[in-house]
Amino acid sequence: GIEFIDSYVFNKAEYIRFNSTVGRYVGYTEHGVKNAEAWNSDAGFLGQEQAELERVCKTGAAIDYSNILDKT
Repeated sequence: GIEFIDSYVFNKAEYIRFNSTVGRYVGYTEHGVKNAEAWNSDAGFLGQEQAELERVCKTGAAIDYSNILDKT
């Protein structure tokens, strides 16, 4: 399967991450945990991240797969 990860970093430290396999945000700092709670309760915000999986990952994978087939 395809996994989409959207990480937010401040001062070289990841503080929050969206993982499409988990389907929600996970916070790694106090600030990140607070944001994760807020963002996870917003269906629109979660929907935007899930749409990125479709837009970026699945579209890119289909193009890459097609290019591989063209070369074989």
